[in-house]
Amino acid sequence: MSDRSQKKNQLKRRLGLLTLVLLGGLWGCSSPSANPGPRNVTLSQKWALQPGDRLAGYQVQSGLGDITLDIKGKRVFMPFDGQVQPAEGKADLCVILSSPDVPAYLFRLCGLRQPKLGDLAQGDPIGHGDSVSFATMRRQADGTWAMVEPAKEMIEQFLDQP
Repeated sequence: MSDRSQKKNQLKRRLGLLTLVLLGGLWGCSSPSANPGPRNVTLSQKWALQPGDRLAGYQVQSGLGDITLDIKGKRVFMPFDGQVQPAEGKADLCVILSSPDVPAYLFRLCGLRQPKLGDLAQGDPIGHGDSVSFATMRRQADGTWAMVEPAKEMIEQFLDQP
C-alpha cells in the first residue's frame, strides 16, 4: 500500500471516529440531570406562611428564616459545583440548590427569573431577579431539614461571580 493510500485510510478512520463522537454527544450522552424534577424538602419547623402562599391575592415571596435582598435585576451565581432543582409545589417561585461540597446543607432561592436548572459549575449563573430570598437548611438526624441563619459570606458567594 502506498503512503498516499495509507494516509487516506488513516484520515477516513479519524473522520469516522470523530463522527461517532459527535453523534454520541448529540443523541445519547445527555446528562440525566439536565432537567431535574422538583425536590421536596421536609422542614422540621412548621410556619403558617410559606413562599408561594397567597394573602389577599398577593403571593408571599419569603418567610421566617429567609433573607431577602433587592439585587435590582442582577444575576445570582453558583457558589460551588452542584445541582439546581425546582422546589416541589413552588416550581414557579423557588429553586433548591444542593452540592456534594456541602452535603449537610440545602439552599432555597426564591424570586429568580428564568432559573437555570440541572448540574451547574461554580461561577455559573443560576438566574437573575429583583427581590431574591435566600434560605439555608441543615439536615437533621431524623432526615428532615431545619432552617438555619445563613452566613453573610455564604450569601455573598451567590452574589459575586468567582
